[in-house]
Amino acid sequence: MATVLSVSGSPSATSRTARLLRHLDRRLTARGHEVIPLDVRTIPAEALLGADFRHPAIVEATELFARADGVVIGTPVYKAAYSGLLKSLLDLLPQYALTGKTVLPLATGGTTAHVLAIDYALRPVLSSMGAAHIVQGWFTLDKDIEVGDDGALTVAPGPAGALAEIVDRFADALGDRTALPAAAGRAA
Repeated sequence: MATVLSVSGSPSATSRTARLLRHLDRRLTARGHEVIPLDVRTIPAEALLGADFRHPAIVEATELFARADGVVIGTPVYKAAYSGLLKSLLDLLPQYALTGKTVLPLATGGTTAHVLAIDYALRPVLSSMGAAHIVQGWFTLDKDIEVGDDGALTVAPGPAGALAEIVDRFADALGDRTALPAAAGRAA
């Protein structure tokens, strides 16, 4: 079992991105992983914007990244890039905060014109932070994510199937990575 940090970079309290992540968290939990959700919008703005590395919320976020075996990074796409809120947090983490981690980048947005934001905006940052393995990411159109009056999330059938496959590949990659240290320990 791996520990997964599920990070929402959306500034909105009613975010489709965050709801989609929590939906996918349940799939990872069902696969036997421990999932810790982190909504960056809950970190005090003065800590993020003031670059207060010693603020307790920043220290806690840094510790969560350190503890995780894998990280899911979800962001809405604004102007062909990941959210400024997410960038604020990533800028405050240690340079190699993702070293040894398996990472799944996810994005949501209003148009397919932003589909490459994962590969051209987010993936290079995650790579520069030392991610050991960045699995194939996924972009979901806002129109394919429906939130019912009861708060239940429904993803359109095509994207739902693709997301399930992407999350399962991530879960498999986590299993492979967490098995390696255990196998190395038995061989020693």
